[in-house]
Amino acid sequence: MARESGMSLRTFLRRFRDATGVTPGGWLIEERVEAAKVLLCRGRLGIEEVAVAVGFASAHALRHHFRTRTGLSPVAYRQQFLSTEKASPE
Repeated sequence: MARESGMSLRTFLRRFRDATGVTPGGWLIEERVEAAKVLLCRGRLGIEEVAVAVGFASAHALRHHFRTRTGLSPVAYRQQFLSTEKASPE
């Protein structure tokens, strides 16, 4: 990506961080966690399937990054959302 934009890798990384506040890797993990939240709220896929669908290599990686960013395990997040959904009026 840096080469295509005519920048050195170091310049690209610095500009990316300046623009987004995170590194490209951090941004990608955050996007994957957000996508996992959507799939978890739908309640149809297992944790391993969610991990693969959003681009994590394993359910273990999903659990690690999910807990780091949300403070909850994927299962706890799903349970919290589903109980909230059942309690809300239609």
